[in-house]
Amino acid sequence: MLSTLLAAAALGLIFGAATSPLGRSALSGKTNQLAILIGWERHREPQAGDVWGGCNDARSSGTFPIYRGEPGYREDMDGDGDGIACEPY
Repeated sequence: MLSTLLAAAALGLIFGAATSPLGRSALSGKTNQLAILIGWERHREPQAGDVWGGCNDARSSGTFPIYRGEPGYREDMDGDGDGIACEPY
């Protein structure tokens, strides 16, 4: 019962924050940071002329994952050969 109440309170805070413009902005910023951190979203899109010494360099620039055909992609950076180099850990 207590866990249900705590979960309801947490959801209320999240959804309540999302109803105000300031709350939506803060929530959006946090989810964007999380998406970048786990590799669902890039901090920086690949650009013409990108050449990376390896995945650590691409990750530190915020350009990961890198898909086959995009600037900076190399087969030797695609460990499992699936067309996605520098996949998130």
